Formats: sequence, C-alpha cells, structure tokens
Amino acid sequence: MRRLVAVALLATSLGGCLVGPDYRRPDLELPQSFRYEEDYARDTVNSAWWQEFRDPVLDSLIGEALANNKSVKIAAANVEQAAGVLTQIRAPLFPQVGYGGSAARQALSESNAIPVPPGVSNPFNALRLFGGVNWEVDLWGRIRRLSESARANLLASEEARRGVILSLVASVAGNYLQLRGLDQQLVIAQRNLAAYAESVKLFELEFRYGQISQLNVEQARTQYETTAATIPQLQSGIVQLENALSILLGRNPSPIARGKAIGALAFPAVPAGLPSQLLQRRPDLRQAEQNLIAATAQIGAAQALYFPSIALTGEYGVESAHLSSLFRGPARVWSFAGSFTGPIFSAGAISGQVEQARAGQKAALIGYQAAVQSAFADVENALIIREKLAGQIQAQDRLVKANQEYERLAKLQYDGGYTPYLTVLSAQQQLFPAELALAQLRASLLISYANLYKAMGGGWVVAAEQISSPGTGGTPPGSGGGRQRDGKGSKP
Repeated sequence: MRRLVAVALLATSLGGCLVGPDYRRPDLELPQSFRYEEDYARDTVNSAWWQEFRDPVLDSLIGEALANNKSVKIAAANVEQAAGVLTQIRAPLFPQVGYGGSAARQALSESNAIPVPPGVSNPFNALRLFGGVNWEVDLWGRIRRLSESARANLLASEEARRGVILSLVASVAGNYLQLRGLDQQLVIAQRNLAAYAESVKLFELEFRYGQISQLNVEQARTQYETTAATIPQLQSGIVQLENALSILLGRNPSPIARGKAIGALAFPAVPAGLPSQLLQRRPDLRQAEQNLIAATAQIGAAQALYFPSIALTGEYGVESAHLSSLFRGPARVWSFAGSFTGPIFSAGAISGQVEQARAGQKAALIGYQAAVQSAFADVENALIIREKLAGQIQAQDRLVKANQEYERLAKLQYDGGYTPYLTVLSAQQQLFPAELALAQLRASLLISYANLYKAMGGGWVVAAEQISSPGTGGTPPGSGGGRQRDGKGSKP
C-alpha cells in the first residue's frame, strides 16, 4: 500500500515532463508599412466603423444580421462542440471514479469429483457493491499535449466565429451600399426615360406636320427604348440584392428598408495600422496560428507513445452471500494495483503517427505563412482601390458636369432656333451613361471602405460579437483568456 502511494507521488512529481516541441511563433518577414496608406489615416479599427456612414437603417440591419444570421449561429455551435471535445480530452488527467455492483445466485456441482466445500450452502448467493478509481499517470505528457491541441482547436473555432462576424458585417454593409447605388441609378434611368418620352412625343408631332423626317423620330425612339431596357436590369439587380441581404439578415427573401441616399452617406475615416498588428487584429490569422499550435502539440502526443503508460487502479467495497451481512465489517473488500505497458515492436505504427504529426505541423506552418501574406495583399488592394476610386470619381464628376452644361447649352440653342433637337439628343445620350457611372462609382467607393475595414480587422469585431451573443463576453469556455506559449498572448 505504501509503495503504491509512493509510486503515485513520484509519478505526480514527474508530471511536468512533456515530450515533443513547445510552440514558438515562427519568424515572419513583415513589411514596415503599407505602400498606399494615407497620411491622414486614423487609428479607428477598434470602432464600430459602419456607424460612420451615418445611416441608422444600415446600423439596424447590421444589428439584425448579427443576431439572426445562420452562419454566425453555426459558427457558435462549432465553438460549443470544440469546447466539449476539450473537456472530453482533458478528463483522463484526473482520476476517474466509478461504482458498480452485482447480485447472483449460483449452484455448485455435488458430484463426488467436485465436492462442495464444508460450510458452503448450495445453492448460494453472491452480492457485491464497490466503488473504483482508475487513473492514467500522464508521465510523458501525452494527454496534456492532446489537451493543448484541443484547446488550440477551440480557440481556432472561436476565431473562425469572429471571422464569420467580420465577413458578415462587411457583406451587409457592402450589399446595402450597392443596393443604394442601384436605387440611385434607377432614379436616374427613370428620370431620363421620362425626358426621352417627351422627346419622342415632340418628334412625332413635328414629323406629323412635316417639319422633320422619320429618321429623326426613330433616333429619338431608339434612345427611349435603350433607356427603357436599362430599367428592368436595374430592378432585377435590386431584387437580387434585397434577397441576398435578407439571407444575411436570417430572414426569408423580402423587401429591405432604405435609409439615406447614396449621395447623402458620410465617408468613414481611413483606418491606420502597422502590418505587424494584423497578426493580432485579423481573426483568420489568429485562427491559422491556433491551427499551427494544435498541430505542434500533436507531435508531442505522438512521440509520447514511444514511452510506457502507467495506470493506477483501486477498488473498495463489500461482498457477502447474504444481504443482511453485506454492510458489516467482515464483508469489506479492497484492492490497489499499478500497471505499465510499453511498445517493443509496433511495425511503424508509432513512427507513422509521428511522421503524420510532423507533416501536419509543416502544412499548418505553411498555411499560416500564406495567410499572413494574403492578409497583407488584402490590405494593399483595399488601400489602392479606395485611393484610385476617389480620383476616378473626381474625374467622373467633372465629366457629368461638363455633359450637363453641354445639354443646357444645346437646349438653349435649340430654343433659339440655332440648332436642331438632335444636338440635344446627342448631349443627353452622353449625359445618361455618365450619371449612371458616377452613381456606381460612388457606391463602389463607399464599399471600398467596408472592404478596407474588413481587411484591417480590429477590435470592432468584439463589439459586433457582443451584439451577436449578448452576455457571453466572447471568451470560449476553457480558453483561459487566450494566452499562448510564446508568452505574448492572444488579445481578445
């Protein structure tokens, strides 16, 4: 008994032994700054950036999406599943206590070859009630490495949920802004269609009195029908965007409320940040790192199979042939035992697992490095698109104003009898697509801000996360706050 206790204490004292590599964040080649970051950029990545558009309808739609979106709910369920896996894998670190019992009535053979022992009734009862303890001593850290891997998988699933939230907010904002852009284009098309309808009526009247030819009438009618064909396309795009937004909001396809017009929306500030901060801001990068941590821990769990496993078991209970004497002193029974098993020849079964774990860790490392590079490219692309769209809008706005002046002067000359109405039609033909393009560019510029905030990541994900699951605080069970073995920790 004392020796078994001593063995257990020795095993516990050696429990800090862990085989396999400890995780260290790999060295990454990070750029010092972003190439196209604006000088007036501000550190706003931790704010609820969608509120800077100053559209309460957009704010309410994002809140509804965070509360009801099915992808967010699936991601939350995945976090709960990963938490259950961690609890299950960590359980063998602690003694497993159970109980049992049995009751039987048995008759022995009364032949002369096997005599019944004296004092034993035949048949007889056998009653047994016991409690047992079983504990696998994690001497080499196999269970702890598996727990470390499961914990990293839990944190990875939590980051995946945050990544879904990040994409959801950007998608709702982007689709809504695109919807408002199509609304503006539809208004422009309907206004021009009404103007062209008046032109067709005027030309038909002049043709009736012989002032113009049939060619002039058909030219006006062609312009009218071209604009009329544009309207169904815009209406179809509007309905499709409404349906897409409805799915993001977690509801059946239905009309979407409108807020401010595309020209009345404010522009958010350009977010600032260093490339190195993306490692802490972007959920997909944090998820990739947790996957690397999990894969690294699997190497130690596989290597631990080379060493013997030690198990301690114990039972204590009562056993008697009569129920009346089952709980009396002489009926007590107990046993304590220790055992160890280890491999001698496994025909590559263990080495194969080690190689699998090493290959998995290598793939996770490359995946992490690739995710970091893609994140830098996302930010650079979002910055250059926003910058060039701003310049393109300025040029397009000048083009629209020039076409508007051209149309105004053409109408003045037509009213004065100095030019035919075909000059007015020509001016309108140039103005209409220019106005459509300007409305589309304005929507694209606003969308580029949403894409930029998505690429930069940021603490705003936590604020959005609290909207999607109020009262949870955003920390997964068993995560311990997200601390890593590199000593730097993982910020929430």
